[in-house]
Amino acid sequence: MVSLNPVRILKHEAEEEKGEIARLSSFVGAIAIGDLVKSTLGPKGMDKILVAHGRNSGQIEVTNDGATILRAVGVDNPAAKILVDMSRVQDDEVGDGTTSVTVFASELIREAEKLVEQKLHPQTIVAGWRQATEAARTALQGAAADNSANQDRFREDLLNIARTTLSSKILSQHKEHFAKLAVDAVLRLKGSGSLTAIQRIKKLGGCLEESFLDEGFLLDKKPGVHQPKTVKNANILIANTPMDTDKIKVFGSSIKVDS
Repeated sequence: MVSLNPVRILKHEAEEEKGEIARLSSFVGAIAIGDLVKSTLGPKGMDKILVAHGRNSGQIEVTNDGATILRAVGVDNPAAKILVDMSRVQDDEVGDGTTSVTVFASELIREAEKLVEQKLHPQTIVAGWRQATEAARTALQGAAADNSANQDRFREDLLNIARTTLSSKILSQHKEHFAKLAVDAVLRLKGSGSLTAIQRIKKLGGCLEESFLDEGFLLDKKPGVHQPKTVKNANILIANTPMDTDKIKVFGSSIKVDS
């Protein structure tokens, strides 16, 4: 007589969901994420108070930025995780609209749930969404205007975009000042789009209006003990090796420059 024990391929704490239950948990997870950030959207959007746990226990952050909120929320629902990742990609690629894409996606899923209850196949719903995407893209391209040939109008368009983006942020009280700074900085890139070329230096003790954009390169470094604070008509050495005393390991080493 041979007795066959069932082979368990999942871990002991693993859970298995099938069919309608799995679909329902996906709907619930995605809709809950949308409802979480929905109240931060728009001119009357409210801030969320995030309280950290674990290593940074007790640390409090106040924000209405969708990506920041979703990054701080621990999520184990697969559908909710997709929405969180989507807001993160939106933040990395565009830098704005993180809350909008999350709320929009969760509302589409909310409507899809009603259609699934009416026995519509999910593939049929997705096919309809693809058609709607094409219609929306065509409508947007038809309404779009390109002012890149006219420098003044192009700059005004960029300023309007920056103002809109800053309206929902903490800087909303100083959006004119910071919109101008942002547009000037981006125009200086001459179309390269590499934001890593823009260096931000934070200094304690000033107010927001004292922020400025400097032409050139600022090196945030303190002069050593008994070294001059200002040097006029200085020669600048560009070296591809560190010059800090703690970086040069050999004791008593000296550096000679011949050009």
